[in-house]
Amino acid sequence: MNLKQLMMAALLPAMVYTASAVDVVLSGGVALKSWEKLRGPNAHDNWWANFIRGATVRIDQLQKKNPSANIVWIVYRPAYISRGREDGQNYIANIREQAAKRKVKLVFVDTADQAYAAINNAGRGSDKITSFYYFGHSNAFAFMLDYSSNVIGASKAWMHEKDLATKLQRSAFAPNADCWSYGCYTGRSMTRVWRQSVGVPLWGNMESTQYQPVGWGDLPRGNGSWVK
Repeated sequence: MNLKQLMMAALLPAMVYTASAVDVVLSGGVALKSWEKLRGPNAHDNWWANFIRGATVRIDQLQKKNPSANIVWIVYRPAYISRGREDGQNYIANIREQAAKRKVKLVFVDTADQAYAAINNAGRGSDKITSFYYFGHSNAFAFMLDYSSNVIGASKAWMHEKDLATKLQRSAFAPNADCWSYGCYTGRSMTRVWRQSVGVPLWGNMESTQYQPVGWGDLPRGNGSWVK
C-alpha cells in the first residue's frame, strides 16, 4: 500500500461516521380553558397555541439560518385533542398544516415514554441532536407534557429529572448540543440533573416564563435569570 492509499485509509472511518445535525423541538400540551378559568389570577393557556407557536418560532429561526436543516418536531397530542374538542376546533389538523408548511418531520406522542423514544430516535446512528428546545409547562423537576388537561392544576404525563439518566440516551446528543427549556422554574433543579444525566447543558429559567412574545414572532421571555 503506497502513501496515498494509507492516507485514504486513515480518512475513511471519519468519512463513514461523520455525524449529521438534527434539531429537535418538543411541544408540551395545553390546558383546558374551562378549568384554567377556575384558577382566577393563576390562569394561563388562554391561547391554545402558545407551545405550538413557540415551536414554529424556533423552527423558523433554524430554517432562516439553514434552509436545509434537519428538524424533528415532537408534539404531545392528547391535550390538543381535548382542547380542540372543547373549542370546537381541529387543532391536530392545524399542527399538521404548520409542519407541512415548513416541511419538517412531525412526530405526535401520547405518553412521556413515547417522547423519550422520539428524542432518542432523532439522534440515532450517525444523526446527532445539535439543538433541543422544549416549549410547555414545567416545574423545577419535570417537563409537564400534560397539565390541567386531565386533572385541574395537575399533570398526568411528565418527563421527570429522575428518569433522564435511564430514558434519554447520551449518545443521541452531540457534545456541543444547544439545549433550552422554555418551561417555568427549570433552572432551579432540572438543568443540573440534565447535565449530569445527558452530558450537555440545558438552559432553564429560575422563575416563570412568559409566552406573549411568541405572538410577535419572538421566543418566550423568562422572568428570572437563565442558568445551565
